[in-house]
Formats: sequence, C-alpha cells, structure tokens
Amino acid sequence: MMVAFATLLCPIFAMAQFNLSGTISEKNNNVNLSGATVKLKGKSISVASNANGKYEFKNLPAGDYEIVVSFLGYQMQEKTINLQANAEVDFKLNQLAFLANEIVVSATRASANSASTYKNIDKETIQKNNFGQDLPFILDNTPGVVVTSDAGAGVGYTGIRIRGSDATRVNVTLNGIPYNDSESQGTFWVNMPDFASSVDNIQIQRGVGTSTNGAGAFGGSLNIQTTSGETEPYAELNNTYGSFNTWKNTVKVGTGLINDKFTFDARLSRIKSDGFIDRAASNLKSYFLSGAYHGKTDLIRINVFSGTEKTYQAWNGIPESRLNGDVAGMNAYIDRNGLNATDAANLLNSGSRTYNSFTYKDQTDNYSQDHYQLLYAKQFSDKFSFNGALHYTAGKGYYEEAKNAQKLANYGLQPVVIGTTTISKTDLVRRRWLDNDFYGFTYAFNYKPATKLNLTLGGGYNEYKGAHFGQVIYAQYASNGNNDRHYYDNDGFKTDFNTFLKATYIPIEKLNIFADLQYRRIYYDVLGTEKNLNQLNIQDKLNFFNPKFGASYFLNAQANLYASFSVANKEPGRDDYINVVAGTLPKSERLNNVEAGYRFKNEAISAGLNMYGMWYKDQLVVTGKINDVGEYFRQNVAKSYRAGVELDFAYQINKQFSLLTNAAFSKNKIKNFTEFIDDYDNGGQIVNNYSNTDISFSPNSVVSGELVYNPIKALALGFQSKYVGKQYLDNTQSNDRRLKSYWVNNVRLAYDLKFNGVKNINIALLVNNVFNKKYESNGYTYGYFGGGALTTENFYFPQAGTNFMLNLNLKF
Repeated sequence: MMVAFATLLCPIFAMAQFNLSGTISEKNNNVNLSGATVKLKGKSISVASNANGKYEFKNLPAGDYEIVVSFLGYQMQEKTINLQANAEVDFKLNQLAFLANEIVVSATRASANSASTYKNIDKETIQKNNFGQDLPFILDNTPGVVVTSDAGAGVGYTGIRIRGSDATRVNVTLNGIPYNDSESQGTFWVNMPDFASSVDNIQIQRGVGTSTNGAGAFGGSLNIQTTSGETEPYAELNNTYGSFNTWKNTVKVGTGLINDKFTFDARLSRIKSDGFIDRAASNLKSYFLSGAYHGKTDLIRINVFSGTEKTYQAWNGIPESRLNGDVAGMNAYIDRNGLNATDAANLLNSGSRTYNSFTYKDQTDNYSQDHYQLLYAKQFSDKFSFNGALHYTAGKGYYEEAKNAQKLANYGLQPVVIGTTTISKTDLVRRRWLDNDFYGFTYAFNYKPATKLNLTLGGGYNEYKGAHFGQVIYAQYASNGNNDRHYYDNDGFKTDFNTFLKATYIPIEKLNIFADLQYRRIYYDVLGTEKNLNQLNIQDKLNFFNPKFGASYFLNAQANLYASFSVANKEPGRDDYINVVAGTLPKSERLNNVEAGYRFKNEAISAGLNMYGMWYKDQLVVTGKINDVGEYFRQNVAKSYRAGVELDFAYQINKQFSLLTNAAFSKNKIKNFTEFIDDYDNGGQIVNNYSNTDISFSPNSVVSGELVYNPIKALALGFQSKYVGKQYLDNTQSNDRRLKSYWVNNVRLAYDLKFNGVKNINIALLVNNVFNKKYESNGYTYGYFGGGALTTENFYFPQAGTNFMLNLNLKF
C-alpha cells in the first residue's frame, strides 16, 4: 500500500530538453495510421499515434535513441537517432508479407483510441509472473482485481473478482471463443493448468466493455490470445519448486517460421502441490498444440489443448471458532452440527489456519477438458477483412465424497430390513458427474471504407449439452442400488446466439466516436431429476439488446479524454432456475454502465484516471430465502449500484527504478435488501429489512503497486504491495460477517544469463507474503434461529503465510 500511495508523491513531469515527434503512415498509399505503438527501446513506456497518425515524446534529454514502431498487419520498423534538438522522425510502414495473428481477437478488443476502460498485459509481463499459480494470480496487480485460492497458495481451485463481481459476471474468451461454463457461467481455471505458458497477451476490460461472445460481462471481461508462434525455432524448459512441495514442469518447443508460411508450437506441463490447507493437494496436467499457415492474405490456425485436474476438496473453508482457536466455540460447533468422534478430533487437533473438514482419502474433484479450435482470417483488401472460428470443447468428470447417515430415500433406495430392524440411513460414498459438450462458431467482418470510418460486424452461435448425474459407489447398506445406477439424472441444453455491429468515426481531427449495438438470444432447458430427486422441466427464452456509445477526445498526442454509456443484460445461472419456487422463473439482470476518464502517455509516464457508475436492475443476490422444498436460492433485488474511481500509473523514474501502481475506490450498494433466516423454533423464516447496505465481497478500496530496481540490465528486483479493504460475507453489512482488510507484500527477483548453445537462462524467485500476514481472502456465512437464539456460522479461506517459489527457465 505504501508503494502505491508513494505514486502521489512522484513528480508528474521530469525536466528535459527536446521533443521528438512524427507521423506514422502506410508506405503504399500514404494513409496515416491511428493507434500505432511507438516505443523508445530500453524504456518501459510507449505512446500511441493519434487520429492523424501523429506521435510525440516531450522533454527528452539529449542522446541516442532507438525508436520502435509497430502496428497490426504491418512490419515493425526501427530507427536510431542522435537527439540534440527538437526532431521530427516519420515512419512509413510496409504491410506484412503474412497476415498478423492479432486479427483473430481484434473484433472483440478495445483499441488504443477506444472509449473503453481496459488494461493490456503483454507476453513479457505474463511470463515473468508465471510461477505455476493459476491465471488469476498473474492478474492480481491490475486495477480492482481481488483473487483467492481454496488451497491457500494459488494452485488448485482459485477465483477472481473484478470490481467486486465474481467469475460468473466476468466474461472470458480464448481467441474470441467463449470459455465461461454455459450453465453456471463461472470460469474454472483449475481445468486449464499452466495455461499462462501458452498465452501471448490478455486484455482486461472493466465494466461492460465492448461487445463480445458468450456470457454477459457485468464486472469485466478477459480477452485472451493464445501463442502466435515465433519466427525462429526454439525449445524451452521451465521448472519451478516452491513451498508446500509445489512443482511445475513445463516443456515448450516451436519450429519457427518454415518456408515463411508454417509454424508449429507445443507445450506439455505438470503441476503438483500439497497445498497450504491440510490435504488440499493438486495434481494437474495439460498440453497445448498449435499449427498455423501464414499466407499474405490468409491465416489458418488449429489449436488443440487439454487439461486434467485431480484436487483434494478444500471448498468447505474453516469455521470461525477453529480459525480463532476458540475451544469452547469449537465444542459448541461440534454439538450443533452433530460431528462424529473422528470429525470432532480433526476439528480440535488441526492447525487453526490449515484445517480441512474432509478426511476421506478419495474426497477429490476429477475433471478433464479437451479444446479444439479452428481459426481462419482473410484480408480481402486493405479495406475489408474477415476472421472466424469453429470450436468444440468436451468435458467430463466427477467429484467424490463420503457422507455419513444419509437417508436411503434421498437416493431413491428402499429401506433395508434385517430381522425385525428397519434401516433407513446409511454411510455411503457418492460421485456427482458432469459430462458436457460445447461447440459453435464465431465470426467478424471488418470494413474500413475511409480513413476516418471503421465498421465491424461480428457475433457467433454456440450450443451446450450437459449431462448431470449421480452414482452411489459404496454404501454400508446397499439396499436395491448398484454402482452403475444413476440416483439422479438430468440434461441441460443451451443455445446462445449474438450479433453485433461496431462503428468508429473521426468527424474532426481530435475526436473519435463509436457506437456498438448487440443483439443476443438465449434458449435454455433442463429436463430430468435433480439431486433432491425432484423432477425438473425448465424452459426459458431470452432476447437482449445491448447498446453502447462513447467518444474519446485527444487533447494532444499524449493525452485524451473519453466517456461511454453501455447497457448489458444477463441471464440467470443454472442454480437460479433449479432452486427457485416451482413453476416460476427468475428474472434476467440489467446493467447501465457509465465510464469516463483521462489517459496520458509519454516516454516516462503512463497514467489513467477512470470514473464509473454501474446501475443494476434485478441483480440476483443471496438472501437466505428457501423455496418450497427447502433449497436456498438467489433473489432479484430491484435496485443496486457500484460507483468508483480507478487510478493506473506507471513511471520510469530513471534507468534503474520504475514504479507501477494502481488503486480502486468505490461504493457498492443495494438500496433495499431483505434477509431471510430459518426459524427452527417456530417454523418458517424470520424476515429482516435493510437499506443501503454494501454488496457482499465488494471492498471499498483495492490498492496495489510494485517498485522495480534494475541495478544492471540482467537483474531485476521487485517489491510488490497490495491492500484490500474489508469485505462483507453477505448483504447485511454486519461486522460479525466480514473479511477483515489485509495488506500483503511480495518480493520478486530475476536474473538472466547467457551461455554458448543457450539463448537465455532465467533464474527467478518469488517470495509471497514476506511479512507473514495472516489473512482470509474469501468466505461464506449462514444463520438460523433455534433454541431461543440466533446462531451465525461463518467460514473462511485463509491464505498462506510466507512462502516461496523458485523458477529456472532455459531457452534454446
């Protein structure tokens, strides 16, 4: 936090002598190129060309500079100058001999001149932060992001929230193809272990963002582009060892560009960890294969990748009494919940921060997922292009759990009669399965009839089929069951069609305006029996119109103002449909989003200030209400909102020091909230009404920063700091149900070596939580009234204390 706030004390402008400016244009027809990236080699900050193709660096000291210019679809160009006075250096770029890979994701991304709120993360940044933890932890130091890990150390089940919105509200695409689970709308990163090793770049859009494919973006979106190959052959060995017996082993190879047309890349990874939490072990494996044809006007790429995970469950969290070492509280918890002798001893004798309620040896989650992508792009002319994709994903797996004293009737089993005794309960082991298929296509046509007008028509159609069923694989009293029998069995089917039209126009030199109109149609049905053996017959059809408008105005070549208004609609999730009162349907959610900000870039500074308002209608939240069969479900609340300000700042102080920092301050409120509490004494539920309470898991402040020191070119030392304000476990804003604020600091070191026959040797060390802060990043709560008193059960997910990860990367 101190590092982040130090930003405010840094000088905004450095004393210097000369200006460097120029124009970026296309060589063949001399058309000026807007949005080209201009870098000074050895500097960490870049500028973008404005609407007229002009760029400018101000207040540069005299000396030698290498200027590097890049733009999508054009060859990179470099020039070296000796700056002794104000200078103008123009660049005329040649179109690439083959089509650029970036065209694959360009239709769903915000551009440099866009009025959207976004953050680009390049390959270098991803690689230097990739120690084997799940992808959310690589994104942790970006504005408004909070991450968590069930196992406590970033390997296994992890989660990410953007602006307080969980994974079901964050749209994720891989090369423009939807990744969110169609039914739950969540994202399970554990199914893609070490995926970061095959990622070229990521764009995070906060708020509604631009139109994209898949689940509606209510908090943000992650637009991920996978590896685009390298021009030279390579081989790479990457090995990490860390605390909790954590290992990551990765092998990568690539052919480089063969005959100026073909590339082939492959990766094989394994990650294993015992986890910080007791028995929260992970055994993860994955591979990634990619082959591409690069023509002058055509690009064809085939990606095949897969992930297999086996994780010991740690998703129950730790009871508050165990976390606090409260023996009397633990004994009361044992009595309230009827724990047997084994489970009671486990609770009382475990570590206060590492307790895991599960002790059955095969209490595991097991899942595999195979992805197939066919990507095609075509440049018909300098004004017209197309990109599209066909995709198929197959997933299958189960989680296994031991359950004590289960009613046979709840599994469709008959009572067991032994002599004169009728047995209605049994200890058993069950598996709950998901076998699903997801397939479809995406497309985008881009037409630029004039230098000041750009049109994109895109969209996609996707289908999902998911079979949900359960098996009892062992029972003390087997009754009439067998291992192959399905005690529940239902099928979910969903179609998702969307089409969007985007237009950007430059009416005058410094003004860029855009309109983005999307239509989305969804059909969803679930048929069969649910876990509670209830019959399911759910059908819903939804039609959404999502308009977006905005403008950006360039004050000069280095600074611009922007503002936008966007509308998003989002369908309910699977559980919302299944657990609602029979015969009714939950309402869809609607969001009106306003974003406005200021961006500045020069040779030393990159800064952004963004203000936002997000007003929800019928947002679905947990209230504690139960349906007609006793299942909890989310309810629509009429009005809620998020409003805040975000700062993003990078400063190259000098050749040795650089500062990267960001901050997000917000208010997140539900105007009227009704809580329902089970009343075991009198039956029914107690109703409590609240006004203007904080939305759960929405901290009012998130601040992070990193100070990097490069004493020599080959050595980098970084000190990372992050502060997350308090969060509430539910929407009552009760201090008895909250996550305390926390401030965590990490240290990162990296050193590069070179030997004959080895392109690069990188040794890196990451020490997390160097001051051994005890904190919890996630949790849940529920309450009930019984015995004349209100009981609240809080559960928490502690994160690891000081721990390390040591990485050795060899590139040949």
